[in-house]
Amino acid sequence: MAKIKMSKNAASIDMTAMCDVAFLLLTFFILTATAKQPEALPVETPASTVQTKLPETGLVTLTIGKDGDKNKVFLGMKDRDLRAATLELMADKYQMKFSDDDAAKFGLIEEFGAPIQDLKRIIGLSNTDRNKAGVQAGIPLDSLDNQLFDWIYTARQANSELDKADGRGELKFAIKGDAKQEYPKIRKIMDILQDQDVNNFSLVTGLRAKPKN
Repeated sequence: MAKIKMSKNAASIDMTAMCDVAFLLLTFFILTATAKQPEALPVETPASTVQTKLPETGLVTLTIGKDGDKNKVFLGMKDRDLRAATLELMADKYQMKFSDDDAAKFGLIEEFGAPIQDLKRIIGLSNTDRNKAGVQAGIPLDSLDNQLFDWIYTARQANSELDKADGRGELKFAIKGDAKQEYPKIRKIMDILQDQDVNNFSLVTGLRAKPKN
């Protein structure tokens, strides 16, 4: 009996559904991604082989670096609600008034470096204008006007109140200094922290390759 030859058709796969899924995922990642904010005070951190990551929440960063020919200190807080609560306490301490709109805008600013007397103007600027060189004068930390001390104190106070509500834990601190900064300037920030019994803090460094044996 003669064998029946089966016709062989080239196999094909309909990729339409897969393309739809790929574009849906791409759209999702684009819409949910958070753009990295430019640094208000760019610094070149010293190199280190330590790979310990800083926490994503509950962290205050104190950045010291050169802006033009001046040394300036900027302060950053990771948590939006902590920024708003700290601003409210600072406003009470310095007898200043910030509107609800000011507080909402300040909650979006991750890092700033200005005297509180000039903060309302800084809040009103766009991100681009705010981060231009020379726009922010830095947070005062002189013996006669040590606003950095007050920001640290009120941030810890605000965090303590928020901790009672959600149990977020103790506020952590990190110092981010330019590699070219002189040690006494870094030491001054350490002294301000230690004056408030903050003896555990991190030093931010850049990752370098380990030496080959």
